[in-house]
Amino acid sequence: MHKAAPAILTSACLMCIICQAAIFEIASNATTTPVAPAVSRVFAFLMQAEQSIAVEQKSPGGSDSPQGLILFDGVCVLCSRGCHFVSKRDRRGYFRFVPIQMAEGRPLADQLGIDPDRPDSFAFVANGQGYVKSEAVLRIARELPRWRWTWVFHFIPRVVRDAIYDLVARNRYRWFGRRDACILPNADRSWPS
Repeated sequence: MHKAAPAILTSACLMCIICQAAIFEIASNATTTPVAPAVSRVFAFLMQAEQSIAVEQKSPGGSDSPQGLILFDGVCVLCSRGCHFVSKRDRRGYFRFVPIQMAEGRPLADQLGIDPDRPDSFAFVANGQGYVKSEAVLRIARELPRWRWTWVFHFIPRVVRDAIYDLVARNRYRWFGRRDACILPNADRSWPS
């Protein structure tokens, strides 16, 4: 058996348990939610994996840019560690970073449905398309050497992946901490060394 197989199986088992819990929660709330609005919300959610976003064509994340842009919560310790992790593995210098709370990040976050004052997700913007939550994570991993195998998680329904993402996002300050000041990338938007 491949060395990564036990980790993948463990992740799959964990996702199954979380999926069952999510189904139970949805079923228990079903009596209070009208069917038509719930169906339209689910349909809209399923269709939003990729969103066109207005960003200057030559800027990181733009349609004519060779770089992708990660929008992150600048006061979140988990988010900044994640950006540091990506930066250390980004051998070709593809990624640029902008805190959601900064002037440059706010309008992009708004376009993606993220409240810049209370961000519940980070985002990845590439080729004029924006991705949030678990889809952003998988799109970023796809660009990193030795992490491209994570495409297999696309077989897990996005609703389940995003439920796990939301669980971590809701608890990230409690579990990992929060900074007093926003972390700032370098002037060229690369991650500080």
